[in-house]
Amino acid sequence: MSASASANPVGVPVQHHHNVFVYGSLLADDVVKVLLKRVPPSSSAILHSFHRFSIKGRVYPAILPVENKKVTGKVLFGITNPELDILDTFEDVEYERRTVEVSLMDSSEKLQAHTYVWSDKNDPNLYGVWDFEEWKRVHMNDFIKMTTGFVEELEQPESKPRVATYESFYNQDGQNPPTS
Repeated sequence: MSASASANPVGVPVQHHHNVFVYGSLLADDVVKVLLKRVPPSSSAILHSFHRFSIKGRVYPAILPVENKKVTGKVLFGITNPELDILDTFEDVEYERRTVEVSLMDSSEKLQAHTYVWSDKNDPNLYGVWDFEEWKRVHMNDFIKMTTGFVEELEQPESKPRVATYESFYNQDGQNPPTS
């Protein structure tokens, strides 16, 4: 066992748990449940000095650092290492996982959490503000179907990345992702 891994007295590795700040499709418990096979405990939170953008041609948002802005979302507590791996795979190459400080809305307590920041800070397809309520009304049902396909694909030996799953889902049967 490596020096950085910890073990309990019986030699079984101790499971490390993570906090993850979510701000887009993962605000929907139904999406989280499809991905993680459970809905972890959570608390509403604010990420300061970031902005949540819409992305042209995508139904999910991106965040990037922007002074004097804030993103409301929630922190998922008790995320295991295997679950964090699933989230990393789901977020794919479009995002990079970073550790940020968030403020819990019910207590103003500050804590460290992982979040997924858009990889291309100069992306010309980012615009405006992404709206969760509109997403729930217009896109959530299809997104849950796409996420279910992603999870089924993950269980295959040669799984596709999430972006490929997203693009193939929204291009089948004449469906297209929104252009705005």
